[in-house]
Amino acid sequence: MKNKGHLLWQLFAAFFRIGAFTFGGGYAMIPLIQREVVENKKWATDEEVLEIIAIAESTPGPIAINTATFIGTRTAGFLGAACATFGVVLPSFLIILPISYVLAEFQNLQVVQYAFNGIRAGVLALLLKSLWTMYKKCPKGLVSYLLMAAAFLITAFIEIPVLVVLVGCALVGLLSSYLAKRRESI
Repeated sequence: MKNKGHLLWQLFAAFFRIGAFTFGGGYAMIPLIQREVVENKKWATDEEVLEIIAIAESTPGPIAINTATFIGTRTAGFLGAACATFGVVLPSFLIILPISYVLAEFQNLQVVQYAFNGIRAGVLALLLKSLWTMYKKCPKGLVSYLLMAAAFLITAFIEIPVLVVLVGCALVGLLSSYLAKRRESI
């Protein structure tokens, strides 16, 4: 039981650090999740994290919480999910609670607006890093590139729910793989 308790503490601590040191939401957390889960703790591979993120994105709720819950469950069952999820949520709660009381007083200050501009630039960099990491792990080919472009255009310019786009991408991926296998066997 001591090892299980240690693992639960590691899950909580790892996701607490991720939640405490990432600004900009779930997508900005992806590089930290990848580094912590794959490189530092070896709880999953890069490919598994990519799949977990795809599942977390396509299920209801914030991606960071879904990812923490999924990795916690994989690593240590229900209690692992609870510890990882609580760990990733607690820093935001502890930070937002006092800020919510004073934000209205300070949001119009120029220095606060400048700070938020800097934070937005940092978040954009983290998002681009996530995009690059995911791109390197994705299969390359004409179908993948066309599907990626179509999904981007649809989500950026048309009011179609992301879940519909993801299901469509999954169906195109299944059909494409099926046809490729069928051509190989002929």
